Amino acid sequence: MKTTAFLGLTCLTVLLAAAPARADTLSDIKARHKLLVGIDLGLPPYGTVDAAMQPTGSDVEAARLLAADLGVELEIVPTTGANRIPFLQTHKIDAVMASFSITEARKKVIDFSVPYGVISIICAAPADVAVKDAKDLEGKTVAVTRGTGADADATRLAKADDKISLVRFDDDATLITALSSGQQDIMISAPAQLRDINKRASRPIEQKFVIRTNGYAVGLRKGDGDLQKAVNAWIEKDLADGKLRTSFKRWHEADLPADMPKE
Repeated sequence: MKTTAFLGLTCLTVLLAAAPARADTLSDIKARHKLLVGIDLGLPPYGTVDAAMQPTGSDVEAARLLAADLGVELEIVPTTGANRIPFLQTHKIDAVMASFSITEARKKVIDFSVPYGVISIICAAPADVAVKDAKDLEGKTVAVTRGTGADADATRLAKADDKISLVRFDDDATLITALSSGQQDIMISAPAQLRDINKRASRPIEQKFVIRTNGYAVGLRKGDGDLQKAVNAWIEKDLADGKLRTSFKRWHEADLPADMPKE
């Protein structure tokens, strides 16, 4: 009986050791007095750097509002569409604020806050490229940024029509360069890219059609329930008092909808 009891205790100890510790990122943030937020600084107007090489943009402003609400400092960790989830899962950051659309695939590996902004995914190309809808993409090559919501949308279209080819770039800055230089003609991305491409392009591009419109939210680790509640409370408050709405309009020249999407 002593042996049985010992083995039972040993097995229990092993199981407890193997079980993941309960996430308590909010307490960690308070203890270090700093919020680590992953932001894509190559994605204006959501994230970019100004003439003094300081981070700016609508996601940067939103992150500052969140840090202020939590009563801590903000540290911005530059991310890309491809590494934002790995950075979150490996605890390099506490949260992602990078025009982060909520998708079913992402919800399997991370959690989200309620949306604090909205984003459209569009297809864009020069005026002389005849594209009115997805059917017109047959036989053409479409550029996307790897790991983004636009990548997921483009992949879905390409799976439905094997005559659509995709070329993926590792970040939005490289995508913008490819379009503005004429290396690529067609892209699926957010409308924000148009402004930066057309600043440099000798052959301007234009929106051809909208693929979808949805909310974007703060990305969080699975199990960070306390932080999720705190972030949701902040979003509800700063939408109601107008801070998030004012910031969004300043950067995007558009109003947030009165009734925000649930996801």
